[in-house]
Amino acid sequence: MIKRIALLSVLFSLTQGCTQKTTKVDHKYTNALINETSPYLLQHAHNPVNWEAWSPEVLERAKKEDKPLLISIGYAACHWCHVMEKECFEDEEVAKMMNENFINIKIDREERPDVDQIYMDAIQMMSGNGGWPLNIVALPDGRPFWGATYVPKDNWVKSLDQLINLYKKDKQRIVQVATDLANGINAINLVENKADADTYSLDQLDNAVSNWSRHFDNYLGGYKRAPKFMMPNNWDFLLHYATANNKPELMEQVDVTLTRMAYGGIYDHVGGGFSRYAVDTKWHVPHFEKMLYDNGQLTSLYAKAYAATGNELYKNIVQETIDFVKEELSDENGGFYSSLDADSLDDHGELEEGAYYVWSKEELTQLIGSDYEIFKDYFNINSYGLWEKGNYVLIRDKDDTEIAEKHGISVPGLGQKMKKALNILKQERAKRDKPRLDDKILTSWNGLMLKGLVDAYRYLGNEEYLELALKNAAFIEKEMIKDNFSLFRNHKKGESNINAFLDDYAAVIEAYIALYEVTFDQKWLEHGKKLLDYTKLHFFDSTSGMFFYTSDEDESLIRRSVETSDNVISASNSIMAKNLLKYHKLFSEEGYGETAEQMVKNVQTDFDESAQGFANWLHLVLYENQNFYEIAVVGENYKDLGKQIASSYIPNSILVGSPKEGTIELLKSRYNEGQTLVYVCIEGTCKLPVTSAEKALGQLRN
Repeated sequence: MIKRIALLSVLFSLTQGCTQKTTKVDHKYTNALINETSPYLLQHAHNPVNWEAWSPEVLERAKKEDKPLLISIGYAACHWCHVMEKECFEDEEVAKMMNENFINIKIDREERPDVDQIYMDAIQMMSGNGGWPLNIVALPDGRPFWGATYVPKDNWVKSLDQLINLYKKDKQRIVQVATDLANGINAINLVENKADADTYSLDQLDNAVSNWSRHFDNYLGGYKRAPKFMMPNNWDFLLHYATANNKPELMEQVDVTLTRMAYGGIYDHVGGGFSRYAVDTKWHVPHFEKMLYDNGQLTSLYAKAYAATGNELYKNIVQETIDFVKEELSDENGGFYSSLDADSLDDHGELEEGAYYVWSKEELTQLIGSDYEIFKDYFNINSYGLWEKGNYVLIRDKDDTEIAEKHGISVPGLGQKMKKALNILKQERAKRDKPRLDDKILTSWNGLMLKGLVDAYRYLGNEEYLELALKNAAFIEKEMIKDNFSLFRNHKKGESNINAFLDDYAAVIEAYIALYEVTFDQKWLEHGKKLLDYTKLHFFDSTSGMFFYTSDEDESLIRRSVETSDNVISASNSIMAKNLLKYHKLFSEEGYGETAEQMVKNVQTDFDESAQGFANWLHLVLYENQNFYEIAVVGENYKDLGKQIASSYIPNSILVGSPKEGTIELLKSRYNEGQTLVYVCIEGTCKLPVTSAEKALGQLRN
C-alpha cells in the first residue's frame, strides 16, 4: 500500500510556497451552500466554485458523471481556511477548472466530524501531517487518493491538473491507490476485544505517569514543545491522580501549568476566555480563535483546581471565562455558540489575525495614563510581551505580590489599578471591529459548557452559574432531544438538524449526571439514562465492546469510526465509559459496569507509553483500583447538606439526594423521620450514617 501511495507523493511537494492574492467580488456568484445554515459553509456560498454540501445524493451524481470528488473541510474560525478561500476559491479561473473536472464538496468539520475523522486519518497516512483546511480528492464513492492542507494558488492548480490527468489516463492506478488507502484507513481504526486482559494496576499507572512526566515543561507548564495546546483532560486527570495519591511534585506541575496558562497571552486578560493554542513555548501568542469547547472544559478544570487548592487566581479565571461566554457566545434561547474567528478587520479594513486583541505601546500609554508604568511591568510591555509590527500581546510572568512590592503598593491596591486599566482597554476594544461569530449551536460543545457551568456552581457556589446551567440544560432538552431520546447535532435560528454523533450523547449524559448531583432533580438523571440506553442500542459494537462514532441509523461512510484517543476534547468512548461506570453505581443490574470495564481493557495497552493520549480513560483506572464512593443524602435538609459535600473536590464519587425515600436503590430504606442522614457507600455497602458534611468527608478519608 505504501508503495502505491508513494506514486502520488510527488504532488505533495507542490503544496508549499507563496502566491499573489485575488480580489473578492461579492455576490457575483451563488452556489448551493446558500441553502445551508453553517456559518462556515455560508462563507463560501458566493464563491465561483460550485460547492455543494456533503450528501448521498451528491456522491451518487459523482458516480453517474464519473467525476472525482474534491472535498474541502474547514471551520468558521480557521485562519488558513480563509487564506485559501481568498487565494484559490474566489479566483474565477481556479473555480472554472474545479467545476469542469470535479464534484466540489465543502464540509464544516464541526457539523460533520464523522467525515472529517476519516479524511484526517487519510491525509496523515499519505503525508504524515494534518490540519485545516483539509483538502481531499477522492473517487466518486468517497475513497480518497490524494490530500493536502493549505495550498497556495499556483500549486493548487498544478496539483489538480496532474490529478485529473492521471484520473483520466490511468484510472486503474488511482483506484488501486484509493483501495489500499481505504483498507489502511479501516485497519488503523480496528479495536480488539481483549476480554482476557487483566485490570490495569496502580503500579502500571504509576509507571505510565512517570513516562508521561518526562515531557513536562517544569518551568513554563504544559509540555516541552511548541505550539502548546492546553489539553484540559491531561491536567484534569493529573489533578485527580496527584490529590488521590499524595503526589506533590505532580500537583506542582498542574499548578505551574494552570498558572502559566492563566498568565499567558493565550488567556484574554481584557475580555476573559481562552484562545485555542499558543504558537510558542511560553503561552504568549495565541492562534486567536476562541472556541466554546476549550472554554467549557477549562471552566470545569479551573473550578476543580480551585476546590482542590483554594487558589484565588483559578477562581478569577472561572468567573472571567464564564463572563466571556455570557457576553460573546450566548444565544437568548439558552444555547451557546461555537466560536469567534481568529481574524478581524484592522485599521485598513483588511482581515488580520489577532487585530482585535493586540495593543501598541502608544495606545496603552495614552489610554492608561498615570498607571502605565505599573501596567507595563504587570503585563510585560517590553521585549518579553512584544509580538510583531510593534504590537503587544498582554502576558504576565510575576505574581501580584512581586509587582506590588516593586511599586510600593498593596496587593489589593494593585488589583484595583489593574482592574481599572483592563476596563479602560475593554471599552476601547469595543470600538474595534469584532471577530466573526460562528453562531451554530453544537450539542456536544454545549454539553461541555454545561458541565463547566455545573462545576463552577458546585465549587464556587455562585447561583447565577446554576441558572445558566439550567437554562442550557432545558434548551438541550427542548431543541436537541427527540421523542425517542436520539439527539440532533446542530441548531441554528430555531431549527435543529443533522443526527448526533457519539460525542454529542457522551457530553450531554456527563453534563446531566453532574447537573443532577447539584440539583437532585431526578429528571436530569433519567434523561441521561435514556440517552445512554439509546447509545447502547444504536452505537454499541458487540464485537469490539466499544461504541461506534455514528449510529446504525445513519448513512454508511467508507468506515464506521471508533474514537478512542483523548485529544483536546476527550474521546467519545472514554467519556461514555465514565458515564457507564457512574450509572452502574446507581443501577447495578443494568450491566453498565461490565461494559465500562471491558472498554478500558480494550485500550489499556497504549497507556504505558502514551498516557497523555488516554488521560480521560485513566480516571477509570483510579476508580477501579481505589475506592469509588456513592454518597446518599436523605432527609429534609438534603439540598443544603448535599451542597456542602459537593463543594469539596471528590472526583471518585457520585452524589445522590432526596427529602424522603427515593426510587434509586441507594435512596431506598434510608429515610429516618426528623433527621437528614448522609450515607457513604461502596458498591451499595454503606458505612454508618452521619448527620454532617464534615463527618461524611471524614469517612471518605478513613
